[in-house]
Amino acid sequence: MELPDPRPLPIDHVLRGAPDAPALIGREAIATVAEVEARVARLAGWLAAMRLEPGARVATWLPKTRDACLMPLAAARAGLVHVPVNPVLKRAQVAHILADSAASLLLTQAARAATLEEGDVPAGCTIAVEAGEGDPLPRSDADTGALAAILYTSGSTGRPKGVMLSHANLWLGAVSVAHYLAVTPEDRVLGVLPLGFDYGQNQLFSAWVAGAAVAPLDYLTPRDVIKGVERVAATTLAGVPPLWTQLLESDWPDATAARLRRLTNSGGALTPAMVRALRARFPQARLFPMYGLTEAFRSTYLAPELVDAHPDSIGRAIPFAEVLVVRADGTRAAAGEPGELVHAGPLVAQGYWRDAGRTALRFRPAPAFSTHGGMAVWSGDTVVADAAGLLRFVGRDDEMIKSAGHRISPQEVEEAATAGAEAREAVAVGVPDARLGQAIVLVVRGAASGEAALRERLKRDLPAYMQPARIDWHDELPRNPNGKLDRARVAAAVKEQGA
Repeated sequence: MELPDPRPLPIDHVLRGAPDAPALIGREAIATVAEVEARVARLAGWLAAMRLEPGARVATWLPKTRDACLMPLAAARAGLVHVPVNPVLKRAQVAHILADSAASLLLTQAARAATLEEGDVPAGCTIAVEAGEGDPLPRSDADTGALAAILYTSGSTGRPKGVMLSHANLWLGAVSVAHYLAVTPEDRVLGVLPLGFDYGQNQLFSAWVAGAAVAPLDYLTPRDVIKGVERVAATTLAGVPPLWTQLLESDWPDATAARLRRLTNSGGALTPAMVRALRARFPQARLFPMYGLTEAFRSTYLAPELVDAHPDSIGRAIPFAEVLVVRADGTRAAAGEPGELVHAGPLVAQGYWRDAGRTALRFRPAPAFSTHGGMAVWSGDTVVADAAGLLRFVGRDDEMIKSAGHRISPQEVEEAATAGAEAREAVAVGVPDARLGQAIVLVVRGAASGEAALRERLKRDLPAYMQPARIDWHDELPRNPNGKLDRARVAAAVKEQGA
């Protein structure tokens, strides 16, 4: 397949469809490309009339309203930096993001604004509960290396940190995804992921750059997603593993499931059992497992035709990404040899906002054998490449379990646990043990009555050193604001209890 054009444009140029084509599908109306473009221009004019300093940060704390979807483009057009805030966050978390980013404007709703207390909003920050209109601004001619957005990570460990993204980062991410997913103007994307999550925001950009339409959806239950697919005739659905688990537990009319032509996953690995279940439930859909990190947006994807033969693979580098497997001494790891995943190329972000210390730890020069060179993201994730170059995720260095002299991937234990019917989700955690170094505690979502069957199966499928010392059963497991399992909270609770 021919590679896409590597020349970036300012992100507010991303609406590429025909003027009368649908671009944004709301519950009450469908806005065309021309109508969306006109609203972006007037919204940018409203921002410009505030006479904020060039590069000032403007935050949005909104559900998936029309203006929440368009503010990333309008802010960029006005020469400002957009800071999306996940609407599920509470006042203390919002206050941290506003203060850390030194936001000059917060666009939100009256009910949300009312929850903020004295001191939550920085001095000089204006709160707007409704976006206005100004004189339309033309598309920008901004330097594509200029800062366009700050996306705050979920902060499962410590305070959220802001990842700085340029116009080029956002543009090339959109073009790359639209290219390898083969999005067409006929596609309709149901946008269920938070817009403050790079994966969720990219659903807008990658659809629009391909001329497709997006239907943003705030959902409460899996049934809402099923209804949304039917209502907008969605062809594309993106999710994270906990969402797929919920959707697979729900009843889908066959005709509705058959509408989906494309499923994408990131934010955690799909287990082989989940791959089989998705294949069975959505037989018409092409499945794209993906691996990403906010600091470089996305690194790899697995082509759908390889999924059945390699269900545990995260695939190969996406367009514009150079993905390397690196030994501890900085040299290239051999096929079959574990190493750190290092991402180089133009998708690499500009570092963490006002945090030189953490930036220096994660953003370092690419290894000497890199083709692209420059600054790279050293992920901290351990992967293995096979002889064909397909990558398999092993685990994060800080999550690997060291037991009885063995380095154990939590993911391997978790996949074994969820391969049967006893556990729907699982997190494996290492806790201090005087004899083993670390013992394995397996935290699962399911009924404790299934423990005997689960242990019997694990004894059959895993070696003795990978057997859990304890299994903790829960009706639900905690999730972070992006819908992913909050592994840090699970691990912290387990380590408080001990083995």
